[in-house]
Amino acid sequence: MLKQRLIHPDILEALASACHGSKVVITDGHYPAATKLGENTAQVYLNLEPDKPTVTEVLDVLLTAIPVERAAVMVPDSGPEPPIFAEFRDLLPGLPLTELGRFEFYDEASDSDVCLQIVSGETRIYANLLITLGVATP
Repeated sequence: MLKQRLIHPDILEALASACHGSKVVITDGHYPAATKLGENTAQVYLNLEPDKPTVTEVLDVLLTAIPVERAAVMVPDSGPEPPIFAEFRDLLPGLPLTELGRFEFYDEASDSDVCLQIVSGETRIYANLLITLGVATP
């Protein structure tokens, strides 16, 4: 049994095969996961029920296992910034959020560098996050 927080075997396998520059998408429950899956992307459904788990809960556990060098979010065409962005900033201190329009996010989230797509039960809108793995230092 592993002693770290991240113990999901399919997520561990996808991350173990990833490298610096690989990307991970954590989706909310509204994201078209089945049709926006990259050719090299492993897909893991964690959506047990509404808001179980949330995107931020998934991110919090992933951060115990991987370094992150970039984070991108899907922004609405108009209106205020989604409140979840503040939670992303709290979990990723010092890392700016790259803002992408909906279709630009879809394109980046389904390109060949994406190694893992995790579908959460998140019900908040615009709660999708695309992270790029950084360099693991000893």
